[in-house]
Amino acid sequence: MAEAVAAAMEARSLLIVEAGTGVGKSFAYLVPAILRCLLRGERVLVSTATISLQEQLINKDIPLLAASLDNWGLAREDGEKVPPLNAVLAKGRGNYLSIRRLRLASQRQERLFADPEQRHSLHVIEDWAYSTKDGTLSSLPPIERMDVWDQARSDSDNCMGRKCPHHKECFYQEARRALEKANLVVCNHALFFSDLALRSRGGGGGGFLPPCQHLILDEAHGIEDAASEYFGLSLAAPRVQRLLRTLHHPRKNKGYLLEKSLLLGDPEAVERAVRLVEAAEQYSREFFDDLLDHYREHRQASGRVRRAGIIENNLTPAMRELAMRLRMVREGLEEEADRFELQSYARRASEIADAAEALIDQTVQGCVYWIDVEGERGGRFGPRVTIACAPIEVGPLLRKHLFHPEQGEEEAPSRDEADEWEADAGTIETAPEESAGRGEAGRVTAPARSIVLTSATLATRNAREGEHPERAETAFAHAMNNLGIDRATTMQLGSPFDYARQARVVIDLTMPRPTGEAGAGRSGDSRQNGRDYNDALAERVLHHVRSTRGGAFVLFTSFATLYAVADRLRNTLEDEGLPLLAQGRDGSRQAILRQFTDLGNAALFGAASFWQGVDVRGERLRNVIITRLPFEPPDRPLTQARLERIEIAGGNAFMQDSLPRAILKFKQGFGRLIRSKSDAGRVVVLDPRIVTARYGKMFLEALPEGIRIERLGGDSDE
Repeated sequence: MAEAVAAAMEARSLLIVEAGTGVGKSFAYLVPAILRCLLRGERVLVSTATISLQEQLINKDIPLLAASLDNWGLAREDGEKVPPLNAVLAKGRGNYLSIRRLRLASQRQERLFADPEQRHSLHVIEDWAYSTKDGTLSSLPPIERMDVWDQARSDSDNCMGRKCPHHKECFYQEARRALEKANLVVCNHALFFSDLALRSRGGGGGGFLPPCQHLILDEAHGIEDAASEYFGLSLAAPRVQRLLRTLHHPRKNKGYLLEKSLLLGDPEAVERAVRLVEAAEQYSREFFDDLLDHYREHRQASGRVRRAGIIENNLTPAMRELAMRLRMVREGLEEEADRFELQSYARRASEIADAAEALIDQTVQGCVYWIDVEGERGGRFGPRVTIACAPIEVGPLLRKHLFHPEQGEEEAPSRDEADEWEADAGTIETAPEESAGRGEAGRVTAPARSIVLTSATLATRNAREGEHPERAETAFAHAMNNLGIDRATTMQLGSPFDYARQARVVIDLTMPRPTGEAGAGRSGDSRQNGRDYNDALAERVLHHVRSTRGGAFVLFTSFATLYAVADRLRNTLEDEGLPLLAQGRDGSRQAILRQFTDLGNAALFGAASFWQGVDVRGERLRNVIITRLPFEPPDRPLTQARLERIEIAGGNAFMQDSLPRAILKFKQGFGRLIRSKSDAGRVVVLDPRIVTARYGKMFLEALPEGIRIERLGGDSDE
């Protein structure tokens, strides 16, 4: 794998590698990456999906390799001295504390913050600010009101740059300087794809990540979802309310617009702005109430919105008028800090206006639109309504902006972005390749960069030994098609673990076929109602959890089924000394995972995120129970739109999309069990379709070679 990565970097080409658990893929790409950094003076960017992998790279793998560099015998061909390895973890700007804004918020807290909880949260941030070394959210203690962080974080629209009295000690500016010097940068997919999406729109807010010659996307099975989120749009009621309440809280007579320094400018303009805030708040309530009514009226459509103009949109003109008024108030002020604050608030109001218009009028092409409602049954704050859209296919967007940019060209930095990258001398720092020249449209003509995608789950089947490369590439066809990749070098590496000795798969054929979820039209059993199925499922889960005395992950494809089974089994399991930890009920994801590892005999019931990115080694996890083959719910708006598009084009949506996605997720779920050479245990499948359905064998063929498969109950010859 290391040789293949090195070759791709040399050729500036695209490489896709499925590397089984235990291969050591991070070393396999870090070694050639470090060689490019030190011997060629190039920059490498590594993007991961999870915080745990980021921390592993920055705190363990890279330091270990860096400590061994003296033994590498490195020498540059040009005779220049080999530079030091400079690895940096990149975080989005909103993660950094602004010292100036924190002090401003502290001075104005009585007018800014209406609640005691907010002021207490501010004091926690102040205490932390004196001791923090990096000034980022990751080291901030828990606070009651995260909205207070908005008043203290770094923000591009109210950054005073070199005019700021705290510019030299600014955490964000220090991070930018570190990135300028870094030759190896690590970030997460959220930052990478938000940066890419902003660049693609020509937005001034992008460009935090420096230019690089080589890109490595680890945990690449998650990049389609990450890209879909950041190339889409969403607007939630709390986002609008948070801005309006920050400007003016009518009931408590608090807010930024009541600040004395603003009233010294044009009091009448401020008063008009206050009235516009009150009007916008009324229009916001009507906007989201109307969306909630529409959702309830069409709940059978799972929230999908198929036509434009479903409600009257008075929010957009109200927020645009407010943004204009805030800019007018800004022009009448002498205090520079207030001018920057108002600039930020005006920009946020404009963004809300634009998002509401685009989502109601459905102006973003190629997207599916939907309404999502959380907490509809009540709660402290009532239902949380969101309207959103996402591209049905991210492949064309990634093909254009990431994998196959036109003629190897990359967008030149925007003016705002270039300002962000000012060197101390006032010039724009560029990577060596950027001096190649600029085209007429302000584009930087540069050699194409190499891109490496790697994950333990990218292929839908195991390539056979000696298979022709073009045939082997078809194992990656689903991933390549969804990501917009036309051609790539592919490599599939098995795991060094001895699965025949360490693991066995138990298929429980005493279970009925699932009902009511994905694939019901193909695999549902009309004789089995929901309650009967959940009763049967609970019975078999109990049997298999007992068989290993806990130490079990029980993986579900829906929270409804998870909670139904948990309700049936909690008392029984706990009476037997086997704690039950249910995702969404017994604490945060991190908290219940920590409890699971500490207890050693618990049964953790998880959905969605527990199918991947969870690493529990040793005896503590000895049993993974897959309750159902993980087909996506067909009524999920994005899934529904993808399937419709394939069918309209004359394809087979089940075979081309539903099945490959389920196989990949199944592989991820299976992969939770064996994480080291000393691990051992069983994977139990409680879905008989894996042997009774025609497509079932494709799930089994995707498992590691040599795995033992046992059948429990049913016809052994079936």
